[in-house]
Amino acid sequence: MTGWVQGAFQSYSSSAAAAQPQRALEENTVTEPELQECPVCAYNEWDPLEEVIVGRAENARVPPFTVEVKANTYEKHWPFYQKYGGQSFPEDHLKKAVAEIEEMCNILRMEGVTVQRPEPMDWSFEYNTPDFTSTGMYAAMPRDILMVVGNEIIEAPMAWRSRFFEYRAYRPLIKEYFRKGAKWTTPPKPTMSDELYDQEYPIRTVEDRHKLAAQGKFVTTEHEPCFDAADFIRAGRDLFVQRSQVTNYMGIEWMRRHLAPDYKVHIISFKDPNPMHIDATFNIIGPGLVLSNPDRPCRQVEMFEKAGWTVVKPPTPLIPDDHPLWMSSKWLSMNVLMLDPKRVMCDANEHTIHKMFENLGIKTIKVNIRHANSLGGGFHCWTTDVRRRGSLESYFH
Repeated sequence: MTGWVQGAFQSYSSSAAAAQPQRALEENTVTEPELQECPVCAYNEWDPLEEVIVGRAENARVPPFTVEVKANTYEKHWPFYQKYGGQSFPEDHLKKAVAEIEEMCNILRMEGVTVQRPEPMDWSFEYNTPDFTSTGMYAAMPRDILMVVGNEIIEAPMAWRSRFFEYRAYRPLIKEYFRKGAKWTTPPKPTMSDELYDQEYPIRTVEDRHKLAAQGKFVTTEHEPCFDAADFIRAGRDLFVQRSQVTNYMGIEWMRRHLAPDYKVHIISFKDPNPMHIDATFNIIGPGLVLSNPDRPCRQVEMFEKAGWTVVKPPTPLIPDDHPLWMSSKWLSMNVLMLDPKRVMCDANEHTIHKMFENLGIKTIKVNIRHANSLGGGFHCWTTDVRRRGSLESYFH
């Protein structure tokens, strides 16, 4: 080994002088204009959208009914997970969800947005690590696993065991973005050993959930960093995040150190019995403009009001009680995707929220993804914005 190192060093030293002109030429080719052409660049949730990743419902599987899944779902759905965990979602429902998302992609293209998709994969295989055994889930919600900050793609170290290998569906896309100049970061991947979860997490009723959340108790521990990217929301130099069932303080601190000093990460909290993903609770849709869920009020709302922000409470969702929402709430009505500051993609069935956007001077692009909603997300969840036309600014003081 020593000889190899010495030989390599001598070889490098003897050729260094000869390589100087070539190296100078290569270094000079990386210019500022070329960096600005990076295919990955987004600083907030509302600048004009140019390219987006849209998830896939194909081959989606119901996650096994483990402790972290139980803590993130409501009791009325537990029999569904107990019956179907590890199996496909109901076939007819899944077909309708696939068709809805295809139509959503078509409409995005018609609005001038480039659409990318993850690879179709078989999520039925059982996999083993030294710490656990599971089957897969899906690649339906890229917002959960991928976050773009500037020209950097960050792969989230998510907390559900059924999503351990979800990154594989996105790797061909990410490698291509990397080859074209994007930064690519993967935080420490959690082992997801038993120590990451409170195995005795005591949830029985909604009241239990409210009490535990108020006490700052969650099913995930601080054993190792974990977070879902969907627990973060971007506003230029400021990112806002919640501690949730899938995002712990170690994960938040990892992001804070990683993004400093160019970005600040602020922890905010809500009166929420089941915190998981911030974008159906607190969705920033413009510079100083945020949708705040009236059922889950933000405890730090005065901080935004003092900064001059407009806080809008969206109307009660219209989705019927009997529509299956196995992994989400009716408030997906506010889980919208901004195409630019004056255009929003939203649920075609939610007439009252259309009126709200009209009053804000925002045109609605109406799309129906009700069956896709059942898999756990709205328009914001089903997408990750890869490129928005804009610059890094500060909107929060």
